[in-house]
Amino acid sequence: MPFSMPMFHDWVPRRIRPWIYILQVFCIQFSGGVYLGALEAVRGTTALMLEDLLMLLYAGLAGMAVYFPLLFRMKFRFTNQQLLCGAAALIGVCNLITMSTTNMAILLPVCFIAGMAKIQGTFECMSNIQLWMTPTRDFGIFFPILHIVLLTAITGSAWLGAVFAFHFTWQMMHVFTVGTMCLVILIQLTLCRPFCPMPQRMPLRGIDIWTGLLISLLMLLVTYFLVYGDYLMWLRAPRLRWVLAISLILLAFIMYRLKTVERPYISLEIFKYKNVLPILLVTVIAEIMLGAEHTLEEIYWAEVIGLEEHTKCTLCLWALPGVYVGVLITLFWLGRKKWKVWKLFAIGFGCIFGYAVWMYFNLDVNVPLSQYRVALVMRGCAYAILATSLMWSLHESVHDLEHFFMSLFIFNIIHMYLAGGAGYGLYTTVFKHLMADNMSRYGAYLTLTSLSTQGGLSTLSASGLSTSIVAISLKQIFGLLVWASGFMTLAFLLLDIPRVRTGVEKVPYWSVYGIKMLTRYRRVGAATTS
Repeated sequence: MPFSMPMFHDWVPRRIRPWIYILQVFCIQFSGGVYLGALEAVRGTTALMLEDLLMLLYAGLAGMAVYFPLLFRMKFRFTNQQLLCGAAALIGVCNLITMSTTNMAILLPVCFIAGMAKIQGTFECMSNIQLWMTPTRDFGIFFPILHIVLLTAITGSAWLGAVFAFHFTWQMMHVFTVGTMCLVILIQLTLCRPFCPMPQRMPLRGIDIWTGLLISLLMLLVTYFLVYGDYLMWLRAPRLRWVLAISLILLAFIMYRLKTVERPYISLEIFKYKNVLPILLVTVIAEIMLGAEHTLEEIYWAEVIGLEEHTKCTLCLWALPGVYVGVLITLFWLGRKKWKVWKLFAIGFGCIFGYAVWMYFNLDVNVPLSQYRVALVMRGCAYAILATSLMWSLHESVHDLEHFFMSLFIFNIIHMYLAGGAGYGLYTTVFKHLMADNMSRYGAYLTLTSLSTQGGLSTLSASGLSTSIVAISLKQIFGLLVWASGFMTLAFLLLDIPRVRTGVEKVPYWSVYGIKMLTRYRRVGAATTS
């Protein structure tokens, strides 16, 4: 079947139709509930703490992750106009709310809903142009191109939020997002018509909504524990002990429902597929290592060098060339040569190793900012290679497409959510302990005005002691990261595991898969009524 986009009116030129959808997916991907580049500006003008803003940021990621099992059901039930206009309208309303209130009880569900709308709009756009990017539905080509959009939007939205906050106010980023959502709605109403790939719409009955809501609540509780853990001294705080106890009880009840409900929200059969558990384990390790980007770099830029948000985000744009290099490597490796993916993991962890080594030897206030560009390029390359290859490996391991989207739910909980939050809690806790240890070591040589010559920091005044100890503590953590990433690189270079690409069925067209799902749904409904 030749590629076509029947949702457009006939007078719209065929050549520009896919590019219109690429414009829409960039508009949707640049949106969010809160924006990474504007966190400092929001923190400075409101009573919200950094932990509050991170909680809202992770709530948006939780909404994106929890919505994955519903994507196909929504695609086969509603038209493209309904899905994209609904997603754009929800994102616009959520941005209007987040720019006008600081009530966490309101902001938390709003950011969660914004994340759900964001992934719905992204999936609807990308699924309609998939055959344009790869007519054979080769996911070794599709996933790298998808990550060009995703990673460009992550870095670009942070930079754009910082630019608006620097030149105007942080609310202007929300106003800009509302404008882009209006553009998406205008495109759908003027250039497109209602279209659904299913001739007969699939009903939404049979979805285990209650389990999905319980999973969402559990994700928010775990986020609260990880984000506020260091601030509240972990289990020393009664509040966090209650949160942990409720989370464990809720987890047990969710597992009970997943085993007893006839059509559970997430099928436990996913874990029986070959290589799924190793892939998830590698994802956890990679995300915790890459958590240095969010935590250690933030401490270094803000506390040691004293960069403002606009300058910091402009510097971090150097990660984008690394992202594009990583995408080209995965395209060549998986799409062109179809080589073993395990050696590609070694390249990804090797880039983390190079990033950690470069940061370790250049953590000094006297080093010019241009010296960090190489480290940022290697960090972007590592993220692109590992994120793309891990998602591709998961797809090649989970044959059933419905199970694949359920596995994407688990993968993204780890990939963008739990491991990131765990990395933040881990790095902040280790950093605090190293700071206290180093302060006690060098504080012994502190006199009233300067440091004694026996302490090794004799050229510093007493006022510069704290900044120097911060740099020393960060260098120690980067040293640990060097050892861990080096070990993972050598492990994957030495492993000779058969590649994941074995005996995988070809993915059918959307309409064919929708008919299979509808037939399966009717059989289950007939068995239930009988």
